[in-house]
Amino acid sequence: MIKFTEEHEWLTLEGDVATVGITEHASTQLGDLVFVELPVVGATLKKGDGAAVVESVKVASDVFAPLDGEVVEINVAVARDPALVNSDPLGKGWLYRMRLANAADFDGLLDEAAYKALVD
Repeated sequence: MIKFTEEHEWLTLEGDVATVGITEHASTQLGDLVFVELPVVGATLKKGDGAAVVESVKVASDVFAPLDGEVVEINVAVARDPALVNSDPLGKGWLYRMRLANAADFDGLLDEAAYKALVD
């Protein structure tokens, strides 16, 4: 199951570990990404904290922590090749994985229909 935030992040959940990335809508709005700054593994994030930065030729944009938790893995492939976020934002373009402080909080995020209504 995939969930979304109003700040254009997506999440999937396996156990208590969420994979986080930016939505296709966000990657299209940003344009071709040229740089991605990922969080540090082990960093503790609170919902709304700046977790990563994605930068295109047009603009740099913060990626916010969707929920409270600890960063357990980063996608080094996107740091090397930021275009992966544009070409496959919901797949190979994921940014980081975090162990959620409370996995039940995942249920409070937007479902696909609610996110689609937000961006339409």
